[in-house]
Amino acid sequence: METLIESGEQAIKLGAELIRAGEIVAFPTETVYGLGGNALDSSCVAKIYEAKGRPADNPLIVHIAKIEDIYPLVSEFSERNKKVVEKFMPGPITLLFPKSEIVPNSVTAGLKTVGIRMPKCEIARKFIESCGTPIAAPSANASTRVSPTTAKHVYEDMKGRIPLIIDGGDSEVGIESTVLDLTRGIPTILRPGAITAEMLAEVIGSVRTHKGEVISSAPAPGMKYKHYAPTVPMVVAKDMNSLIVEYDKQYKNGLKPLALIRGQVVSSMGDRQYVNLGFTDSEVCRNIYSAMRNSEKVCDYIICIDLGENGLCKSVMNRVLKASGGKMV
Repeated sequence: METLIESGEQAIKLGAELIRAGEIVAFPTETVYGLGGNALDSSCVAKIYEAKGRPADNPLIVHIAKIEDIYPLVSEFSERNKKVVEKFMPGPITLLFPKSEIVPNSVTAGLKTVGIRMPKCEIARKFIESCGTPIAAPSANASTRVSPTTAKHVYEDMKGRIPLIIDGGDSEVGIESTVLDLTRGIPTILRPGAITAEMLAEVIGSVRTHKGEVISSAPAPGMKYKHYAPTVPMVVAKDMNSLIVEYDKQYKNGLKPLALIRGQVVSSMGDRQYVNLGFTDSEVCRNIYSAMRNSEKVCDYIICIDLGENGLCKSVMNRVLKASGGKMV
């Protein structure tokens, strides 16, 4: 199969035609690129799992173009849902709802809840609206790989597997959406993202974060399986001293290490190789996946500095720790 990369209105038109014909298409969002298909067509959903090599018990997120598209997909819409929708949609957040009967079990991995998201990205919403159907879409990468934030990243993983990649430029946010479960007594963040617990608490009161317990049936993407991993070993350094010690040790062992650091500590690296993730939290978030993908091509060993546990960086570290398998130095 030939995989095209197209942009502009023609790409949206072609993408919608492919979706209506039962195909799957990669498209941009503000978080990462998604691999989309008709969310109401089980055979199309199966193509998404096949193209990614994704386990069938890992649920997909349903993407919509406008708020009213939520109602046919859900069996219940609470007042708390309404508050979050009004404040944060469109945007980088996915809400779990009790699903309606029209949502196939293949989308939700047999669960009774469905994750729904309305992207902020205008290209994404135009594409979904042109399709005339809600779009089920995980990230457009091979399963366990680093999520794609450019069309080129998608092509690296999906060449020959899908017919079209809609190129919308670099993703603005850079990590996947926050997943919030409002079907529980206490609102629970199942996957952190750019919409932080602090931001949500201002709207709906107390919010609980997922505590990392063993998951037997994952209620949200990114909870059960290894995710976001580069093709070379990766560890997290608790501070710059630990990073430099680990770097020098691996260099002496004959490896070619590379550090992922903030701009504020560049001067500490000397002649060691590094990638500057940026100075602000939003820059770090936007650049982390590209840094992982680029680094794996030029080094043998990645060391990422601990980016902290406050606000947006808490969400970034969720991805970094998964990518490193939780290994700290």
